[in-house]
Amino acid sequence: MSTRDDVGGRPPREFGINTWVWTSPLTDGELEWLVPHIAELGYDFVEMPVEEPGVWDADKAAGLLADSNVGGSICCVMPPGRDLATEDADTIRNTQQYLKHCVDVAVKVGSGVVAGPTFSSVGRLVRFSDPDERASMIDLVARNLVPVADYAAENGVKIAIEPLNRYESSFINTVDQALDLIERAGGHEGLGLLLDSYHMNIEERDPAAAVLAAGDRVAHVHTCGTDRGAPGRDQFGWDAFFDALDKVGYSGRYAVESFTSDNEVIATATAIWRPLADSPDALASDGLAFLRSRS
Repeated sequence: MSTRDDVGGRPPREFGINTWVWTSPLTDGELEWLVPHIAELGYDFVEMPVEEPGVWDADKAAGLLADSNVGGSICCVMPPGRDLATEDADTIRNTQQYLKHCVDVAVKVGSGVVAGPTFSSVGRLVRFSDPDERASMIDLVARNLVPVADYAAENGVKIAIEPLNRYESSFINTVDQALDLIERAGGHEGLGLLLDSYHMNIEERDPAAAVLAAGDRVAHVHTCGTDRGAPGRDQFGWDAFFDALDKVGYSGRYAVESFTSDNEVIATATAIWRPLADSPDALASDGLAFLRSRS
């Protein structure tokens, strides 16, 4: 893990990368080589998606992380069938159980967050006829999310809600909308925000101003180029973004999140139709070099 001196009165930034850069679905076998490999590339932590409960073993992952002296971070996956924006009791119960399982995994691998679009299935598009209908749906999600937030807070974990861009969700696209969801959940201490530079570049008129609006609710950060490749080789306002995160006192983690185009399911879900770098390792190395240069 990083042992660099504090910079400008703040702790050194801690950088990680999501295993989606190389593979999906994640398995025990993939983790056996990916964890030490990511450590060798110089990252501080490994972000691991829980695509299906039990596909990889959290205890084994914790051992691999410890052996390689890197941290662990957890993100959830919300395909069709996992949804809190619904009246269907079975769907609500199953989704809550899945998210609580993610909390259990987070505890085992030392992740302070479960990050992702915990409100509804990715790709679900809902048209609201009027503001009242939208507000009612947000209230519904808030009610369904509170038991998960309770469980997370009891276990020292925060649910980091991720606003998504317009082609992945019609529900929570902006920081303001996510903050409204948290407010409707009573401002629950177990809820925070995951800010993703890729989504913010599409949906926020001023990403740095959105960071300032999020304030101390920022719980996790995803760094990704505007083409969804490595951060840095793009036109995102990185300096203003990092400055805003410093201003709100964010001292959490930064994860590079990109995706392999080799997996048909994930490529379709994220609309990745071409390689985003010469290789996954090149993307990882270039992204880390840029982030370190801004740390």
